[in-house]
Amino acid sequence: MLDESLLDTPDALAEADQRALLRGAAEAGARVRTAARHAAEAGVGELKPDGRPRGVLIAGPGLAAICVADLLGTLAGPGSPVTRLAPTGVAPAAGALRWELPGWAGSVDLLLITTPDGTEPGLSLLAEQAYRRGCTVVAVAPAGTPLADAVAKAHGLFMPLATAPYEADEPLAASAPGVLWALLTPLLALLDRVGLVTAPAESLEKVADRLDHIAERCGPAIATYSNPAKTLAAELADALPVIWTEGDSAGPAGRRFASALAELAGRPALVWELPEALAAHSALLAGPLAASADPDDFFRDRVEEAPALHARVVLLRDRPIGDLTAAPAARELALSHDTPISELEPETGDELETLAELIAITDFAAVYLALASGA
Repeated sequence: MLDESLLDTPDALAEADQRALLRGAAEAGARVRTAARHAAEAGVGELKPDGRPRGVLIAGPGLAAICVADLLGTLAGPGSPVTRLAPTGVAPAAGALRWELPGWAGSVDLLLITTPDGTEPGLSLLAEQAYRRGCTVVAVAPAGTPLADAVAKAHGLFMPLATAPYEADEPLAASAPGVLWALLTPLLALLDRVGLVTAPAESLEKVADRLDHIAERCGPAIATYSNPAKTLAAELADALPVIWTEGDSAGPAGRRFASALAELAGRPALVWELPEALAAHSALLAGPLAASADPDDFFRDRVEEAPALHARVVLLRDRPIGDLTAAPAARELALSHDTPISELEPETGDELETLAELIAITDFAAVYLALASGA
C-alpha cells in the first residue's frame, strides 16, 4: 500500500531513497550536459562521416539498451536503419549474455554498444567480431572497463559514461533516470553528426534546460497538489496502469514508463499506442479490472486486506495534434467503464524537448511510487 504521507515529507523521502533515485531524476539535466561534454571530448564533433551508415545496430544489456534503441529508432523516423541486437544466454548476468551480428553486417554498418556496466564479456567479444567484419564500433560505458579496452583494440570510438560519485557503490538500475540520459545523449550527438537524427548541441542544451525545469516542478519539496509526478504516483497507488500513448515521441516514453514501474516500483503496467489501444484494451476495461467491477465490500477489513486492483488509464501525448486525435474517444471509452484517467501533455517545444518532459515526469512518478510503496 502507498504511504501518501511520505510523499509530502521530503526528509522521509530522502531517508527512504537508498538507491539515490530522486537525486538521479533531479540531476538529469546536469547528466545531459556532462554526457554531451564527454562526447565532444571524445571527438564526435570532429568526425567526417563518409555518408550515412546502411544500418545502425545497438547492443547492450537490459532495459536501458532497449529504451535507447527505441528512442533512437523513433527519432530517426520511419524506415530508419536502427536495429537492436537482442542477447542470448541462460541468465541476465553480465557473464552469461552473448550478442551476435546479423549475417549481413559489414563495413557500411555502425555498431553502437551501450551499457552502464562495461564488464560483460559478450560485449567485448561483439566489438571484436564487428572489427573483423569491418563495422564501425562506438561504445558508451564506464571508463576503465574491459569494454573500453576492447573498443580501443577494435579501433572504435569510446565515450565514457557520465556517472556520479554516489553511483559507484552499487550496480546501477537500468531504469534509473540518470542512466538513460548518460547512455542516450552521446549517441544523439553521434547520430546527429552522421545525419540520422537532428540533435545539435543547442538542442541538447534545450533538453537539459527542460529536464531542469521538470526537476523544479516535480522535486520532493513540491507538495503533491501542485506536483504532477507525485499526483500521478498517488493516483496509481492501488491501480493497474493502462498506459495509452499518442504521437511518435509518446510511444517510447510510455514504454519507458512501464519498464520503470516494473523495475523500480515492482508494479505491472500495460502500454499500447492510440488509436489501436481502444480495441486492444476494450475488453480489459469491461472485465473484472474495471473500476465498476466488484465494488468495494463494505465489510472488507481495511487494515488487513488490500483494496481490489482496478485499471487506471494514463494518457501520454507528446503535443497537441489538432483534429487528428483519438484522445476524445479514449476518454469516452475509459469513462464509459467508470475507469479513471490521468493525462500528461508536455509544454510546446521541439521533439527532443517534449520527449524529455514526458520521460522526466513519468520517471519522477515511478520513483515516488517506489519510495512510498517501500519497493
